[in-house]
Amino acid sequence: MLRSLFPPSALLLPGAASAAYNFNFPEPVTPIARETLHIHNEFMLIITVLFVVVFAIMIYSMIKHRKSSGHAPAKFTGPTGALQWFWALIPFAILLFIDFVLMGIPAVQAIINMEDTQTKADMVLKVTGMQWKWQYEYPESGVKFISTLATPRDQISNAEAKGEHYLLEVDKPVVLPVGKKVRVLLTSTDVIHTWWVPQFGVKRDAIPGFLRETWVLIEKPGIYRGQCAELCGKDHGFMPVVVHAVPEPEYLAWVEAQKAEAKAAAGGADRTWSKDELLAEGKAVYEKVCAACHQPDGKGLPPAFPALAGSKVINAPLLDMNGKIVKDSHVDRVMHGKAGTAMQAFSASLSDVELAAVITYERNSFGNQMGDMIQPAQIKSLR
Repeated sequence: MLRSLFPPSALLLPGAASAAYNFNFPEPVTPIARETLHIHNEFMLIITVLFVVVFAIMIYSMIKHRKSSGHAPAKFTGPTGALQWFWALIPFAILLFIDFVLMGIPAVQAIINMEDTQTKADMVLKVTGMQWKWQYEYPESGVKFISTLATPRDQISNAEAKGEHYLLEVDKPVVLPVGKKVRVLLTSTDVIHTWWVPQFGVKRDAIPGFLRETWVLIEKPGIYRGQCAELCGKDHGFMPVVVHAVPEPEYLAWVEAQKAEAKAAAGGADRTWSKDELLAEGKAVYEKVCAACHQPDGKGLPPAFPALAGSKVINAPLLDMNGKIVKDSHVDRVMHGKAGTAMQAFSASLSDVELAAVITYERNSFGNQMGDMIQPAQIKSLR
C-alpha cells in the first residue's frame, strides 16, 4: 500500500516541481535506488504521522490544562495507577514496533539486497580510483580505459560560460547494457575515493589495497552522472562519473569497437613515430593525465607537485648506455612512479604510444630543450 503513496515531501511542492524530483531523490533507475526511495518515503510518512500526533497531543494538553483554567501543576514521581502505566508503556511498545518492524525489517532487507553482488551477475566492471580520474576495466572482454574530466579549463577558470554539465562530463564514459546485473569491483591506487551515481542508489568507497564490491542493474537507457564523493585531494571536485546505459546489441557493438581501437593502438607501438607525431600525441596525453598536478604550463604546485619546467629529472639522459632504465630517471618516474609521493605509476594505465609520447613531449616543452625522443617500441621492450 505504501508503495502507491506519493513521497511525503511532494505534498509540500507544486506538481511540476515534485515531478522533477527537485527536492527529493533523483529518479531511480535501478532496483537498489527504487528500494532506497521507497524506504525513505515510508520512513518520512511514519515520522510525519508521529510528529503530527505527538504535537497535537502536546498542544491540546497545554491549552486544555493551562493555569488560567484553574489547573494546578501535578506532583508526578512515577507511574502509580493503571492509566499512568498505560501511557508509559504503550508509547514505548509502539516505538519498538515502528523501529524494529515497520522500519527495521525493510531497512535490513534493503541492506541484504545491496550486498548481494554475486547472485546471477551477468558481467563484471572493475573501477579503479586515482587522483583525479577513474580507470574502468571489463575483465571478460579485455577492454580497459581511463575516464577524465572533459569540462574545458576556460569554464573552470571562469573565462567562458559554464556548460550544462559543468564538472559532470568526461572524455570516455562507462558503457553498460540495460537489464543486465553488473558486479562492480572497486579499488584505488592512492587515496580513498568514492564512486557515486545518485540515480543508481550506489555509493561505494574505493580503498587502496582493498577490493570492494557493489552491483547495478540499470532498467532504463540514458546517460547518468555522478562524481567522487570522498575528499581526495586538490582536484576532488574534478572527478566525475558518467555512465551510458544502452540496449545490449548497442553495448556489444561498443565492446567490439573498443577491442578494435585497442588492437590498432597496440599495432602503433611497432612502427617508428616521427617527433612531431609524438609531440602532438604527447600534448593530448599530458593535458588529460598530467596537467591536473603539474599544471598546463608545467610549473607544477611545489612541493607536492614539482615543476617540469627546468626539472633536473627531465633534463637528464633518457636511458643508460645499454638502453636500460636508470633509477629515478624521467622514464622510471613516468612508468613506475615514486614511492611516498603523489607521483603514481602509469605503466599499467597508459599504452606504449601514450607513454612514449608524453615523455617526449615533456622533454621538449615548458622550456625544456632536450631535443631527444623515445619510441613506443622502446617503451614496449622496457616493460
